[in-house]
Parts: sequence; structure tokens; C-alpha cells
Amino acid sequence: MKLKRVVVTGLGALTPIGNTVDEYWNSLLNGVSGAAPVTHFDAEKFKTQFACEVKNFDPTNFIDRKEARRMDRFAQYAMVTADEALKDSGLDIEKVNKYRVGVIWGAGIGGLETFQEEVTNYALGDGSPRFNPFFIPKMIADIAPGLISIKNGFMGPNYTTVSACASSANAIIDALNSIRLGTTDVVITGGSEAAVTAAGMGGFNAMHAMSTRNDDPKTASRPFDANRDGFVLGEGSGALVLEEYDHAVARGAKIYAEVIGGGLSSDAYHMTAPHPEGIGVVAVMENCLNNAGLKPEDVDTINTHGTSTPLGDVAELKAIGKVFGENAYNININSTKSMTGHLLGAAGAVEAIASILAIEHGVVPPTINHSTKDENIDPKLNLTLNEAQKRDVKVAMSNTFGFGGHNACVMFKKLD
Repeated sequence: MKLKRVVVTGLGALTPIGNTVDEYWNSLLNGVSGAAPVTHFDAEKFKTQFACEVKNFDPTNFIDRKEARRMDRFAQYAMVTADEALKDSGLDIEKVNKYRVGVIWGAGIGGLETFQEEVTNYALGDGSPRFNPFFIPKMIADIAPGLISIKNGFMGPNYTTVSACASSANAIIDALNSIRLGTTDVVITGGSEAAVTAAGMGGFNAMHAMSTRNDDPKTASRPFDANRDGFVLGEGSGALVLEEYDHAVARGAKIYAEVIGGGLSSDAYHMTAPHPEGIGVVAVMENCLNNAGLKPEDVDTINTHGTSTPLGDVAELKAIGKVFGENAYNININSTKSMTGHLLGAAGAVEAIASILAIEHGVVPPTINHSTKDENIDPKLNLTLNEAQKRDVKVAMSNTFGFGGHNACVMFKKLD
């Protein structure tokens, strides 16, 4: 069968550097860091005392107060960005065939704050099982797409993908394939996460995964820099409306870009560490290129996973060198995590939006906070350091990897 074409017709973003798509994009271009001391809880005794939190967010500005209390923050974030993306798409939800509209969402952890609060309250009590009746519905990772579909009446496929930090990239690929195969006309996809909690921070600190640059949080996320010391935990959400091309054209929708491919692979190596030669990353980028029907020389920009960890950054750039060869030197490579921090299960969606907007505006956002070259990184690579670079971006690739060796890669193309 002939695969259907898939396009992006709506975007929504809630990030540490902007609470709408426009705010997020402007901050990316201006190299704004979202890192600051933690406000969600008292982090004084933690090794890391800062994070990239969403700022100035009041869920009751968007959601009924009673309903908001029944949602973990990760689900609130999902609802807000899904609403923004749907509004942006111009989709008339009263006229659309709701049996052919799906919601496929990504979350690496889900309602961690809710789980932490409920278990803590039980531990501090007298042993009586006094749990909130919304404990389980607030906590489970699949509640976000469930709530989005309930609000809008969407009755197509509805589920959450969980692959740690690759979760929302997996969701986008599943959404792409659902439309390609004719199962759906429209899918609201993306991901959300709200793990800036005592449990989240404490757990990642125990793994020695996060930066401890408490004296200068804003420069702590420094992908590719010789002095990087770990990632900065972020939170937020990104939402995309994917739509079958003819369906979008028939209703006169604005089209941001075409989704032309997705690749998946596994490192099959270690629970948390990347393979030092990046063999799984090589595989996922090759799979994505093949799925999209493109050659290495067709790619203009790569939004890397680029978390600012000593091992991960080098392994990914080695993999890019192997896949793209000499063409790697003609690509704008960047890491927007230098500004947003690492949004875990929401990273793939938020970074996909950055890739799509790079195509639309002809500008590649920078990798900020770079001051010292790493001798293990090829100096001829263009890492888009510290300043945005103008470029006619026809094809953008976005890489996202997760603990457990999960690799996902998505490809976007300027519409012909």
C-alpha cells in the first residue's frame, strides 16, 4: 500500500524558557537559560540545588480549579500544551471525525510528585491507609492522553509511550505511522514531564547524573564543553498536531513541515550509560534516514540529544561522524538542552518543535554555555556555539535517547 503523507499543523509548548511556542522560540534564539534555584521544594541539602522549572504557571488560568486538583503537574502541562496546539491548528473539533483523531503521548515517569506525596503522607501517618481516591488516576503515565481525549471527545487510538527520555519521540513516531497507514486522520502527540521533585532530584543525584554547579546554575547545562559535569533536570511539555496531508489541505490548514521519517534502535549495552562508540545511535540515525528515503547529504541540521554528560555527548558526536562522514561538517549541530535542561519524557517533543521552527524561520538555535573545547570532539563539526545561525533548513533531524538504551530519531522536511 502507498503510505500517506503526514504534516505538522499545530504546536504547543510549556517550557522552562517560555510558556507558549512564541516565548519558547524567542528564548531559544536569544540563548536564554532556564536554570535557576529550585522552588518546588527545599533543595538545600541536595547535591544539586537548581533545575530548569516551568515559571509563572498557574493551572487554574487554563483548567477548572477542581479539575486541576485531580491532575498531577505533568498532566496539567499536557492539557495546556494540547489546547495550544489544537487552537494553533485551527482544527474544528465539532466537524472532524472524532473516531479518526487519536492522542498518542509520551511520559518517562508520569505523576512522580503525586506518588511521592501520597507515599510520604502514609509513611508519616499511623499506618492507616488514608490515600487520596485520585492517587492512582493522577499518577499513571497514560492519564495525560486520556484527559486530552476526554476533554475533546477524540475516540481514535489513545495511549502513552514510555521509553525514558525517548518517550515523546517514540510517541511522535507512533503518531506518524498511525496516519501513514490510514488508521487516523489526525493525532495529537507530544509529551510532558514534571520530575523536579525531591524524589526525582534525589534519584538522579544518587546516580551522579546531574550537574552540581550550584554556584552558577545558568551555565551548568553546557553540552560539548570540556568542563560539562552532567545534565540539568527540566520540566514541561510539548504538543504537536500531526495530520494527513490531504486532510490538512482540504481544510486549508497552515502547514509547518512534513514528518518524513522515524527511526528506532537499542544500544543493548547498559542500563544508563551509552555505548562508547555510539553503535545504537549510528543505527537509529541510519534507520531514520532509510525510513525517510534520504541520504546523509540531505540533512541540514541535527538537534542532538546532547544532555551535557561527559560520555553521552562524545558518543553521539562520534556516531554522527560515522553516519554522515564528510557531510557532518556541513550540518548545523546543536543542543537546545543547553537552554531548557533535560525534560526527560518531554524532551523529544520540545526539541522536535525547535527543529520544526528552525525549518519555518530559517534559523538554527544555538548551543549555549560553551567556553572550552573538548579534545575528544572533532573541532571541524559546527556545533552552533553560543549564537543562533541563519540557514535555509530544508531537512531537520531530532535525536532522543533514554536510559535502558532506547534510541529514537525523527525527521522533518520543509513542505515541497
